[in-house]
Amino acid sequence: MTDSIYFAPLLPWQQSLWDQLTERLLMPPHHLPHALLAAGMSGMGKRAFVWRFVAWLLCHQQASHRQGACGHCESCQWLRSGTHPSLQVLPLASLPLAAEPDNAQEGTKSNSKKSNSSNKSSKASSKAQVTIKVDDIRALQPFIYQGGQGVRICVLDYAEQMTIAAANALLKTLEEPQAQVHLFLLSDTPSKLLPTIKSRVQQLPLQHIEPSVSADYVQQALGSTINREAVSIDEIQQLLQLANGAPLAAIALAQADWYSKRALWLTTWQALRSGKRSSLAASDYWQQQLNLADFIKLTELMLLDIRRINMGLASIQNDTELPKALAQHQPTEMSMQDIVDSLQHIKISLQQNVQEKFAYDKLMQALAEL
Repeated sequence: MTDSIYFAPLLPWQQSLWDQLTERLLMPPHHLPHALLAAGMSGMGKRAFVWRFVAWLLCHQQASHRQGACGHCESCQWLRSGTHPSLQVLPLASLPLAAEPDNAQEGTKSNSKKSNSSNKSSKASSKAQVTIKVDDIRALQPFIYQGGQGVRICVLDYAEQMTIAAANALLKTLEEPQAQVHLFLLSDTPSKLLPTIKSRVQQLPLQHIEPSVSADYVQQALGSTINREAVSIDEIQQLLQLANGAPLAAIALAQADWYSKRALWLTTWQALRSGKRSSLAASDYWQQQLNLADFIKLTELMLLDIRRINMGLASIQNDTELPKALAQHQPTEMSMQDIVDSLQHIKISLQQNVQEKFAYDKLMQALAEL
């Protein structure tokens, strides 16, 4: 279904907050903060919570459906069609028209899947790169101040990407609450929000999840296997550690095809470093395995663990032979910084439409020098 994000089951760690918010609306004095901020790292389910709550706020049957929108009334049908007259979203690309998890990542097992993954990654990237300008905020004003139209909701996704002028324009709305108008700001990097904005919104406590709840949820979501191999409690704990405790990110990580290629990455790096394989040959091989965006994610993960081991910390990945490899060759901090810089340059070049093959070749050369 293309509307499941609105009507999906509530994530288990969000039940208490859901009950608090719905009770505030259904019980006297029927009050909800004018502006709410859902902020923090991806993978905690903040977008899933906000869109589900938006659907409930707009639902005509909310009093008899306290655990979520009914899915059948006129309001819910408008949400399904993406044409709800009482909902405005910035940027427009964030309006849910497909079921997307909070931290969607797709693996690639063939050229067709690689292309599909690339398209989805591009879609997510295009959302994150959109700048919210002052004219976008001004265009919301008639909707916000029209009055007498029942509940009206504005959702600003990637709110940290508002320009200074846009943020200042939004302040007027935040300082002059309108009856039955609710604003939701979503941000993956709330530190980039202006202090004047953060001081005028109430942050939703969505970031704390009990480790046992996270582990149970990830285990249930993955079932008994990851990529057709049995999954253990240790592997689930490893996934959660790599995902900084974010359950949805841990699930996406397990299901990403690039995650299963960590041992292969290590073999390639050792072959490149020893001169047993040329960077061009390695580049040609990996271009058939993963798109460059996924290979960069894989490389960043491996570099993170290499740096940990170099600092005398334990490896997060207990299912690779990385510690053994580093016992034979430990990259210098200078070489580590060089490849980190190369990765940043490659990311910039990809945004400038540089050919992926050229960027792949450059990255393999950097790995050979690590």
